Amino acid sequence: MTLDPGLDVRRLAAAARSILACSLEVQLVVDGLDDVTAGLDDDALEMQDHGGRPVLSCPADSALAVAATDGRGALLTVASGLGEPGSADRDATLTLSGRLEALGLEECECCDEVRMRIGVELDFVLLSRASAPDDAPDRTRLRVPLAAYASPEHDLNRGFLQRSTEHANRCHQDELRRAVASMTRTRLGEVVGVQLTRLRPEGVEVHWVDPTGAHRSVLRFARAAGSTQDLGELLRAELHAGLC
Repeated sequence: MTLDPGLDVRRLAAAARSILACSLEVQLVVDGLDDVTAGLDDDALEMQDHGGRPVLSCPADSALAVAATDGRGALLTVASGLGEPGSADRDATLTLSGRLEALGLEECECCDEVRMRIGVELDFVLLSRASAPDDAPDRTRLRVPLAAYASPEHDLNRGFLQRSTEHANRCHQDELRRAVASMTRTRLGEVVGVQLTRLRPEGVEVHWVDPTGAHRSVLRFARAAGSTQDLGELLRAELHAGLC
């Protein structure tokens, strides 16, 4: 498969990175391994995005960990979790192929289980439509150049911003309520709920409800974030130190 010279490579790479950062479902196939979930607690496969590189975690004695130590070939299929359910953004699939690499052992803080971190050394990245039939023409499957895909310019991608917003809203309501109460000089008990929207490198939109009704405020950061870590620091500086 060749790359169409008329494609916007930067836009293609940004879309691929966004899907990896905001996946709905991940499937993994490993050479010589019939069941990648063997030795795992459940059938769910958890994955983290490290600058465009998929990183997995599993028990150190599992079949997947052994496969990583052997450096076996792997194929990841990632369904898009971008946007709202049923939207056109969800009709996209990211396929990544490469070789497993054992990155080292780590001890789980909650259960003392020793786990192995596994990276995927990529050699091929492909974007396609989930609804496309198997015999669809090649133009419905677009190869993403690895150099463009791995560029740091895509670290603050749309998927990362969406997942960061969802995490803050789901896991940090107490911190967000305290931030709004302090910002508006309202008693904490009167701030019913807070939602972040439109998180960008330059700022974030905050919505909340109190006894007087629904409110909205746009917070501008002191500077535009240049990295994922920088964005976290700016968000904590504007809202609450407990956000992660």
